[in-house]
Amino acid sequence: MPRITAIPATKPLHSVSHALPNIRRVAGYTCVSTDDADQANSYEAQVDYYEQYIKNHDGWQYVDIYTDEGISGTSTKHREGFNRMVADALSGRIDLIVTKSVSRFARNTVDSLTTVRKLKDKGVEVFFEKENIWTLDSKGELLITIMSSLTQEESRSISENVTWGHRKRFQDGKVYVPYGNFLGYNRGPDGEPVINPEQAEIVRRIYCQYLEGMSIPQIAASLDADGIPTPMRRAKWSRSTIHSILTNEKYKGDALLQKRFTVDFLTKQRKANEGEVPQYYVTGSHPAIIDPETWELVRYELAKNTNQGRRERAFTGMVYCTHCGATYGSKTWHSTDKYRAIVWQCNQKFTIPHPKKMPVLRDSQLQTIFQTALAKLIKSQQLIDWNYLIASASQTTDLEKQALQQAAEVEVTTRLINQAITHNAHHSQNQDDYQERFTQLKTRQHEAIDAYEATQSEIVRRHGIKAKLTRFKKTLQNATLEQDFIQSTLHALCQCIQITPSGKTTVVFADGTQIEILADSY
Repeated sequence: MPRITAIPATKPLHSVSHALPNIRRVAGYTCVSTDDADQANSYEAQVDYYEQYIKNHDGWQYVDIYTDEGISGTSTKHREGFNRMVADALSGRIDLIVTKSVSRFARNTVDSLTTVRKLKDKGVEVFFEKENIWTLDSKGELLITIMSSLTQEESRSISENVTWGHRKRFQDGKVYVPYGNFLGYNRGPDGEPVINPEQAEIVRRIYCQYLEGMSIPQIAASLDADGIPTPMRRAKWSRSTIHSILTNEKYKGDALLQKRFTVDFLTKQRKANEGEVPQYYVTGSHPAIIDPETWELVRYELAKNTNQGRRERAFTGMVYCTHCGATYGSKTWHSTDKYRAIVWQCNQKFTIPHPKKMPVLRDSQLQTIFQTALAKLIKSQQLIDWNYLIASASQTTDLEKQALQQAAEVEVTTRLINQAITHNAHHSQNQDDYQERFTQLKTRQHEAIDAYEATQSEIVRRHGIKAKLTRFKKTLQNATLEQDFIQSTLHALCQCIQITPSGKTTVVFADGTQIEILADSY
């Protein structure tokens, strides 16, 4: 038989100094995970306790107290005090770190063990007071592994409980508003949103300017010019901030809850909710800054005008060539002398053959065309049955019933898919049959989702048409034959202006009315 001789280990696994220094340089570490008043008091008490604890201990030399306040303990990534302490220890400034417990050090097992091992390799010890663990002790790493794992599971449990609490509040329609960076509202005495009058005027200004024809970059520039700070108290407005304000349903008094959710409780990674978890829409949850009609109209216009980069002039994107379908673009003639004029011409006049030279129109001529058509519309408006027109164009009752049926189909197919996956995981079956069944269910689910989304889009479109026609009615009823050209009236009433090669012009209004204007009238 082979003979086995054991050769005992003669070196430690980690390169730890055998002899501890007579005077140990000691630092304390403390943190709290929130910044409310009670935790702030605890934070200050911990700092004072460890400072006195180290200074009054024989053989210890006080180095510093490293702290993190209002930072989660599940990851060390964003804990500046913790990372600075580890860097100082690894550079040789610290021999011993004293902290209250394993959970104060890190609730992530991997982070905790990785950091402890790096410190041990440099001869730096950590003392966890609550658990009485010294990491240079032979039992230290085993105890840390056990305690860190328990702490991590505790964090998972806490995270799940917090998530459940949030979702329960969402189900109950409790609205959350990030008041610190949300324009227009303050937290009321009862915790509910109340309108901040000064900030609400800024929100109304943004909506009004957009409906008057200003582009999102132009709105941002106007706010910058007036020195109005952003919701985050910055000096310069971005396109995304303006767009967010124009599309946030909270400004019309509603709230869509659970737009984002936490993917991983350790990394705190969050993502947009794209159907992974339920959402809840609360109507009339708090006071509105923007009336629902205006909000719907803005959403309709945003969906229609996907390119918001260039709307510098009143007629940008509104004048079309009937021959090639291209828009008319503006150009400045005689920009440096007294004959300066803005003219409009077909953007494709030099690239697509036209039967004859397309008309080039001055800005003033387009204004005359619109004013002439508007005058004819005003004279004929008494013939319009507004209630019938608005109701017939924006009816959504049947669509809403259809959407409920389609949503139920999505729910059924999703449940069947989950059941198929679970059954396949626990029971032996022919995988070809399973894959065929699974593919059929996925196809059925995708078709149901596509149908539901198409119905919802049509509902949104009709709500926008209702808002557009309602605004059209109000603007037209307030318009007079004597008034000068007003850009906001143009954008409220006019859908487009069509130019033919012969010079005949048709003004198409938002209600579908078309009025022809002959070339000799402008």
